[in-house]
Amino acid sequence: MSIKLINIGFGNIVSANRIISIVSPESAPIKRLVQDARDRGSLIDATYGRRTRAVIIMDNNHVILSAVQPETVAHRLGNKDDNGEEG
Repeated sequence: MSIKLINIGFGNIVSANRIISIVSPESAPIKRLVQDARDRGSLIDATYGRRTRAVIIMDNNHVILSAVQPETVAHRLGNKDDNGEEG
């Protein structure tokens, strides 16, 4: 199994193999999920102080905040799957 990495903005990279979902932060359940992750110490804020536009949920219960649109992250994920490794 090869390791696939996805850029989530500002040079931050996560393992594509560990992503469960990429969602918008607007709904109340997602806001609760983010707050719960913050309380238990498993929230990773990769927004660099900018507005959160995507919430990435990982298979190890970590929650990552990104300033990149969910569609953009998903598109990058799709490109990695289709094209294999990109240099």
